[in-house]
Amino acid sequence: MLYNGLCKLQKAIREHVMNIETVSKLRGETLNRWIALMKASGLDHNTRTERTVLVWDGDELIASGGRDGGILKMLAVSPTRQGEDLLSTVLTELKKDAFEEGHTHLFLYTKPSNKLIFKSLFFYPVAETENVLVMENKRDGIKSFVSELPKDVDSKLSGAIVMNCNPFTLGHRYLIEKAASECDRVYVFVLSEEGNGFSAKDRLAMVKLGTADLKNVTVLQTGPYMISAATFPTYFLKDRDLADTVHCDVDIEIFLKYLVPHLSISRRYVGTEPLSPMTNKYNEALKKKLPAAGVMLCEIERKENCGIPISASAVRRLASEGNTEELKKIVPKTTYDYLIDNDLI
Repeated sequence: MLYNGLCKLQKAIREHVMNIETVSKLRGETLNRWIALMKASGLDHNTRTERTVLVWDGDELIASGGRDGGILKMLAVSPTRQGEDLLSTVLTELKKDAFEEGHTHLFLYTKPSNKLIFKSLFFYPVAETENVLVMENKRDGIKSFVSELPKDVDSKLSGAIVMNCNPFTLGHRYLIEKAASECDRVYVFVLSEEGNGFSAKDRLAMVKLGTADLKNVTVLQTGPYMISAATFPTYFLKDRDLADTVHCDVDIEIFLKYLVPHLSISRRYVGTEPLSPMTNKYNEALKKKLPAAGVMLCEIERKENCGIPISASAVRRLASEGNTEELKKIVPKTTYDYLIDNDLI
């Protein structure tokens, strides 16, 4: 009884002196204190977030956490203040801030060694590799998402393509046509993540319009479970050179663990990648991991225009220049019409 009373008193005293704030930008001495906390916690202090929770004890920054949209990151507690339930305090504030902005489905990326800590705080594993653990705040969230994906139960040979399509080009169309000619059913997953270029809504619409005539093609969204390397959190990695590899490993783990068994996928199609070293590295990782899981990787030569591989970045450049004549040569009519009709060029 006496011990419990003392614990409650100590907690009340801590909460009385602690000051918690949520800010959009870190400046001056606050930034310096935050950097010091990140370094002490072994985290990359060069990573910035949209919103940051700061927990102060007087003028000492004792805990912090950040948020980009629905992704929680930069979670740290001072090494001298472990065991005080400060991580729970940070997460509570981050959740409250996220919910106020309409982000109710939250994710965090951390070291696998932190699994039990975050499970005790009601986060649930999505995927785990040697270097990273992905968790969400919805129990069986990814299983529910996958269970709702339409499945062609009559397909004897199903293939899959994962694309950004920013925007949908003749190169994308060529790859999908190739897969459709070889499979009974092709599932085209379009990244749902918002980023630079065209919105997720516009990208999805252009893919659906551009493949409407291919009756064995089903266009789906990835939801929040597959994100680009550009936004993949790597703040907790000591070896910065591992960043691209870790992103590939997680992406492939989610694909093999959830999408492949539910949709009975036996082939995955990708285009050759002469322009992007990062995407080429991803293709190499697929070559190593997919066959071991019983999935064939089909790498198709990129479609070219005048000897140059067609790329979405070239489309965006031509669109920004207003060069519609050259743009027409590398996008389907459906894409061009959509861009014009929606004042996107």
